[in-house]
Amino acid sequence: MNKFFTLILILFVVTLKSNAQSTNDILNLLIANKNITQEQADSIRAEAAIKQQETDANKKSFLVNASKQVQLSGYAQVRYQNLDEAGKIDGFDIRRARIDIKGSISPYWNIRFQADLAVTPKLIDAYGECKLFDYFNLTIGQFKIPFSMENLASSNKLEMIDRSQVVEALVARGKDVIGNQNGRDIGVQVFGSFLKIDNRYLIDYSAGIFNGSGINISDKNENKSIAGRSVIHPIKGLDLGCSFYSGVDVFGAPSSNHKRNRWGVELKYELKQFSLRSEYIKGYDSNTIRKGWYVQSGYFIIPQKLQFLLKYDTFDPNTSSTNDISTNYTIAINYAFNNWSKVQVGYTFREEQGPSVNNNMGVIQYQIGF
Repeated sequence: MNKFFTLILILFVVTLKSNAQSTNDILNLLIANKNITQEQADSIRAEAAIKQQETDANKKSFLVNASKQVQLSGYAQVRYQNLDEAGKIDGFDIRRARIDIKGSISPYWNIRFQADLAVTPKLIDAYGECKLFDYFNLTIGQFKIPFSMENLASSNKLEMIDRSQVVEALVARGKDVIGNQNGRDIGVQVFGSFLKIDNRYLIDYSAGIFNGSGINISDKNENKSIAGRSVIHPIKGLDLGCSFYSGVDVFGAPSSNHKRNRWGVELKYELKQFSLRSEYIKGYDSNTIRKGWYVQSGYFIIPQKLQFLLKYDTFDPNTSSTNDISTNYTIAINYAFNNWSKVQVGYTFREEQGPSVNNNMGVIQYQIGF
């Protein structure tokens, strides 16, 4: 009977959700009542300590004390650039340093706040998400516009160190006419998935209305922009998508209202250790037409650890002009130490129409997160 009681007690203490002090109090009471011996209590404490260490080691996220349960995460990217171009200085920089807070405030509502502390600190995500049905959900606030596969990929999940030229130029990033908005805007969108076949959805969609001005900025005119994206999954591992954006936004010198429209198509295919990604995007900024595309392939030499990548990336900033197309050929290797730390090494051969310029670039980027 005592052995059976001791086994039950061990299971109880190991799975106890109270704090360590409460566990000790229970054990001391059992010793005082002569239900167990001091040696048995010590054995139970040791067993509980081992189990707790195993639990802590396997934790993937930690909750933060707040009025609601939230998950705190973040990452930093330290980069070294070797620039061949005359006048450009090689060196280190902190490319990104982000703090990300996500939480579930009810069975139907999620929230997210993300800030980037590198260079100029700024709030980049601030939204609430209402989960109603698989086929109909709602996002309100500041978040990524539903356009382009590469734009929607998180910066800490990118396989290449840099996004493609056409995504940087036409999806509210570094070279867009409205400035670098980190691919985001303020607005509202609906999204969901439907037509479930063999435990996977055939179609995903998202569509929204936005200011068209970017992050942390009130709208600059009465016009609102619309954007949408749809992706179909005809077979396992294959995604085919299309995106559109239509707006009258404020840009130029002097600033005034201009047409700013885009459309794009995309493809993603993954088979075991092999991956293939490609996008074509065309944009209209006032009377200027821009277009570009890329194709990228990758292979994991060591599954989930060592990846080899190749990328072809070309962009025409003005289809009415000649000798202005730029093309990048990139070779890269990634090594992931674990889920939150990796190093990426890449070298890009750059070609421009017109006069030859020596502007090739090598980059090493280390990422660490929590």
